[in-house]
Amino acid sequence: MRWNLQVFATIILFFTAHSSFSQKLQDRNLIKNLVFLSSDELKGRESGTPENLRARDYIKEQFIGMGLETQYPDFFQEFRFTSRRENTTITGFNVVGFVPGTESKKIIVITAHFDHVGIGRPTAAGDSIYNGADDNASGTAALIEMARYFSQNPPKHSMIFAALDAEEKGLQGAKALVEDFPFELDQILLNINMDMISRNEAGELYVSGTHYYPEYRALLEEVSEGKKPTLKFGHDTPGTGREDWTRSSDHGAFFDKKIPHLYFGVEDHEDYHQPSDEYSQVNPRFFVDASHLILACIEKIDQDFIIP
Repeated sequence: MRWNLQVFATIILFFTAHSSFSQKLQDRNLIKNLVFLSSDELKGRESGTPENLRARDYIKEQFIGMGLETQYPDFFQEFRFTSRRENTTITGFNVVGFVPGTESKKIIVITAHFDHVGIGRPTAAGDSIYNGADDNASGTAALIEMARYFSQNPPKHSMIFAALDAEEKGLQGAKALVEDFPFELDQILLNINMDMISRNEAGELYVSGTHYYPEYRALLEEVSEGKKPTLKFGHDTPGTGREDWTRSSDHGAFFDKKIPHLYFGVEDHEDYHQPSDEYSQVNPRFFVDASHLILACIEKIDQDFIIP
């Protein structure tokens, strides 16, 4: 997939003129990251494949370029798990960067999974690549740029930026992170997880988790008032089956360790886990605005929830 630079420049100018947030993230980089991670050449980024390693290395190089610290060798947290479907042992790699805080010993852990499901049965049109543009090149692209922003604007809390592997195989990367976390788990103030943040026909972005952690709701309402996309609350009520997203993505591994979380994502769409989840189906303005909205929420939490 190749990007038309003239069209790209036009879109970025449009975003700059119409965004309801000051431009703290680099919109050009948000789009560039999303386009590359969801490209055909990465073949769906399935854990254990060469293309997954290319995505891993791309994220690492971004972290190195912005001068992030890390507690893991070469930014990689290596882990192994058994895939029940293939009955094989797979080696996965989380990519973990660190920005030290200026005031608090507590840590905000920001996560997004970079893997997807790889190659599958061809469609009638012959497309067999599950690109995973929304799921979850979008969250990963935003995580990279948020790491860049906080590396240049030191937060009050320390922040870990973890691009997680093997979410699609049972939250394996998230489970590995909380089992081999470089600090005591009780130092974690909050996990903020992003998974599918680039499209919604109703212009809605959900934040799940305030049912369990209501202390964050008023703050999130304040930050999001009058902004696009519309921030909705819910999908976290126990006993509602598939409508309860509490364990639906990597934040579930944190929840099981009794670590507070907020999960940002959209409701499923017709391209969910289909080869049609390509960049061409992304709403670039929604994605950029959603990324800025989530950043504003993170900044507000960082400023207001100071625990020495």
